[in-house]
Amino acid sequence: MKSLLASKWTKILVFLLCLLPISRLAWRALHENLGANPIEFITHETGDWTLIFLVLTLSITPARKLLRQPQLIRFRRMLGLFAFFYVCLHFSTWIGLDKFFDFPEMIKDVRKRPFITAGFTGLVLLIPLAVTSTAGWIRRLGGKRWQMLHRLIYFSALAGVVHYYWLVKSDIRKPVRYGAIVILLLAYRAGVWLHAKRSRAAGRTLATEAVTNTESA
Repeated sequence: MKSLLASKWTKILVFLLCLLPISRLAWRALHENLGANPIEFITHETGDWTLIFLVLTLSITPARKLLRQPQLIRFRRMLGLFAFFYVCLHFSTWIGLDKFFDFPEMIKDVRKRPFITAGFTGLVLLIPLAVTSTAGWIRRLGGKRWQMLHRLIYFSALAGVVHYYWLVKSDIRKPVRYGAIVILLLAYRAGVWLHAKRSRAAGRTLATEAVTNTESA
């Protein structure tokens, strides 16, 4: 398994799989098979895949620890960038096909319609993560600051879930499922952080006791 995950061919395969959603959309558009409302279909498809890739990106860290497969980390950046790619398609569909580049109307929508405000917030939060995803930015920011910045992905995912939940009018099962997964992943991350904090505190206590005992002796 480790050698398979470390293979460059596996990474190429994952990259090609990540292109399947846009390939499917292009194929359906070419054959005029986007349903009665093509704009709505494209918007929903790209929005769905944005959330899927966000969830996959957030799942990498728990998966590599629970499965003891550190090589999984090789795919996290790619999945995160594909999440950004699909959210850009989602947003571009709204700008170009739905609003026809009517920017005053778009600004009005962002201000007055809560689900658009939530979605726009999720997009904005992803921009610095995409920009700073390279090794060069990790060196510039330093590992700790870079990690702190990239925790914004959790807030972006939550904003995306809220956007989806407020958008749908009746069937809320899909946004609720996405929300449950994101909250579960966030809870796991919080649990790991608390465990590490307690371990550090326990280590400091033991070190203090050792020094005290040495001085007493």
